[in-house]
Amino acid sequence: MDKKKRMAELNEILSKAADSYYNTGVEIMSDHEYDELYDELERLEKETGIILSGSRTQKVGFEVASSLKKIKHTSRMLSLEKTKSVEELTSWLGNNEGFLSWKLDGLTLVLTYDNGELTQAVTRGNGEIGEDITANARHIKELPLKISFTGHLVIRGEAIMLYKDFEKVNEQTEEGSKYKNPRNLCVGTVRNLDPKVTAERNIYFYAFNLVSADGYENNSFMSRIEWLSSLGFQTVYGVKVNSSTLADAVEKFEKSIAENEFPSDGLVLILDDVAYGISLGSTAHAPRNGMAFKWKDETADTILREVEWSASRTGLLNPVAIFDPVELEGTTVSRASVHNLSEVRKKQLGIGDTLSIFKANMIIPQILENKTCSDNLAIPTECPVCNGETEIKVSDGDVETLYCTNRQCPAKHIGKFEHFVQRDAMNIVGLSTATIEDFVGEGFIRKYSDFYHLDRYREKITAMDGYGERSYQKIQESVETSRKTELSRVLYSLGITNIGSAASKLICRKYPTAEQLEKLTVEELVEIDKIGNVLANDYVEYFADEKNLEEFHELLNELEIAETAAVDESSEISGKTFVITGSVTMWKNRNELKAYIESLGGNVSGSVSGKTDYLINNDSMSNSTKNKKAKELGVKIITEEEFKQLAE
Repeated sequence: MDKKKRMAELNEILSKAADSYYNTGVEIMSDHEYDELYDELERLEKETGIILSGSRTQKVGFEVASSLKKIKHTSRMLSLEKTKSVEELTSWLGNNEGFLSWKLDGLTLVLTYDNGELTQAVTRGNGEIGEDITANARHIKELPLKISFTGHLVIRGEAIMLYKDFEKVNEQTEEGSKYKNPRNLCVGTVRNLDPKVTAERNIYFYAFNLVSADGYENNSFMSRIEWLSSLGFQTVYGVKVNSSTLADAVEKFEKSIAENEFPSDGLVLILDDVAYGISLGSTAHAPRNGMAFKWKDETADTILREVEWSASRTGLLNPVAIFDPVELEGTTVSRASVHNLSEVRKKQLGIGDTLSIFKANMIIPQILENKTCSDNLAIPTECPVCNGETEIKVSDGDVETLYCTNRQCPAKHIGKFEHFVQRDAMNIVGLSTATIEDFVGEGFIRKYSDFYHLDRYREKITAMDGYGERSYQKIQESVETSRKTELSRVLYSLGITNIGSAASKLICRKYPTAEQLEKLTVEELVEIDKIGNVLANDYVEYFADEKNLEEFHELLNELEIAETAAVDESSEISGKTFVITGSVTMWKNRNELKAYIESLGGNVSGSVSGKTDYLINNDSMSNSTKNKKAKELGVKIITEEEFKQLAE
C-alpha cells in the first residue's frame, strides 16, 4: 500500500478509536493495538517527511461531544513521549534527577482552588478544551473541597476507580452494558450528568502535578508533590531517582503491580528541576520535561485447544479461548476472552493454532497474535446452555456477535437464580450475580437443583479465571449450609409472581407441607388473610405448569426442611400488621422483632398504609416520614414496651 494512503487510513482508524474512548469511554481496540498503529503512523511520517492534516500524532485526546459545559485550559495539556526500554529512559534522564511515579489509568482532571475552596474541575478533553465536571468532583473521594492555602492554585491529577469497586459495579450491570475495565467505568461515571452517579460509586483522586500556586516557588517536582500532600491531597506514589538508581526503582515498581488495588498502565518520569524542565519547551505533541514508561509485554506462545461460548442473560454468546497453560507475569493462564465473533474472525482462529498471549497492563490475559491463522473454527449453531438455535447479529459499527434465540434459555433467566440465592430465600452466601452468570454461561446451572451439584464441575470451576480451589470450597460450604431451611424460604425462592416473603410465610403457616403447597386452589388461598385473588391466581398458575412442578420436586429432593413453627393464633398480635422504624433496644435488631411478631401470627410490612394496625417507634415525636404518614392515616404509634404489653 502507498505510504501516504496508509497514513490516511491509520489516521482514520486512530481517530475513530480516540473518538469512542474520549467521548463515550468505550474502547474499540486495546491499548496495545492503538500503540502499535500510532507507532506505525509516526514511523511513516518520519520516513516520508509528511504529516497529514488532522494527524493523530499532532493531537491529544479528541473533541468533546457531550452536553457538559466546555472550558478552555489555560495551558495546553500534552501527552508524554513513551518508551518500553529502561535503557532509553536512563539515557533520556542523563545527569539529571527525576521523579518516578505510577502512571495511573483513569481520567485526568485539572482542579482550581481560590480562597481555599474548590472552584472548578475540568476534564482533559482534547488537551485544549475540557468539560466542566465540578458538580461531580465534589463527590470524588480523597478530593478536598477546602484547603489551607488561600491563593490561586491549579493542580492536575487522576480520577481512578479501584478494581474491587469496578467489579462491584459490573456485577450489578446488565450483560452487554458491562464495562471493559476500571478506566472506562471511571470516565463514564465522572462525565455523567447526574452527580448522584458519582456519589454512589467510589471514584478516587490522586494529584500528580502542581501547575501553579500564588507565591509558592519551590523548584523541586518531588517537593511540590509533598507540599500538595500537606494540603490534604492524596498524591501519586513516587520516588526521586538518578541514572544509577532508575533501573532498580523501575524493577521495584514492577514487582508491586500484582498487589496494586488501582489500575496503572506504566510509569511516569519527570525532571525534578521544574524550571529546567519548563525551559526545554515541547514538541507539537509532547512536553520535553518528562517521559512515560510502558511495561514491555511479556508474551508466551501456546496452542489453542478450544473456544468456549459463554452465555449471558441477554442471550449473547461470548467466545473464550482455552489454550495450553503458560506462565505470564508470575501467574499461570489458560483462558482469554476473544470478546465477540468479529474478533474470532479477525484473528482467524482455529483449533490447534499457535497463539501469542500477553497480559494487558500486566493483568488481563489477551491474544496478541495468531501465528498460524488456520481460520477453521466452527461457529456453533446451537447454544451451549439450552441447545437452542443461534443467530449472528451485526451492530451499527459492523461488529458481529452470536446470540441464542431461545427465549426460555436458562442464561436469559439470571434474575430468577439471583432471587433464589438471596438472603430471604435460600440464603446461599457468596454467589454474586457475576458468579451466577459465569456458572450459567458454562452450563453448570440450568435449574434450581443444579446449585446442589456444583461438585460435578469442581475441576472446571477451580480452573476458571478468578476462582480457584479456595473460592470453590467457600461456595460449596455455603451451598451445603443452605440445604437445611424452612418451607416458606423454599416457596419464596421459586420467584412466583407477586408471592413475596411475607405471603410465603402466611401460606406456609396455614399449609405447612410441600405436598399441600403444590395442590392449593384459588379458593383455599383467598381464605388466608392478606392473600387476594391476584396473588392466588399467580400462585395456582405457577404450580399448574408441569416444568415448574418438576423443578420444585427436584429441588425438594436436595433439601432438609424444618417443620414450620407453630403460630399462636390466640395472641392479640395474630392477624395484625405492624411497621417497625427507628432503633430497637429490647430486641437485638429489627429482624429479631419481626420474627417474634410473625411467631405470634402478626405481619410485618415495610411501609405505612391504611392496612397498618401499629407503627412501632420508640420516638413517637419523631418527624420521620413513617411517623407523619401514620398520624395522617390515624395509625397508632407504639413503643417496644407498649408492643410487649400488647403481646403479653
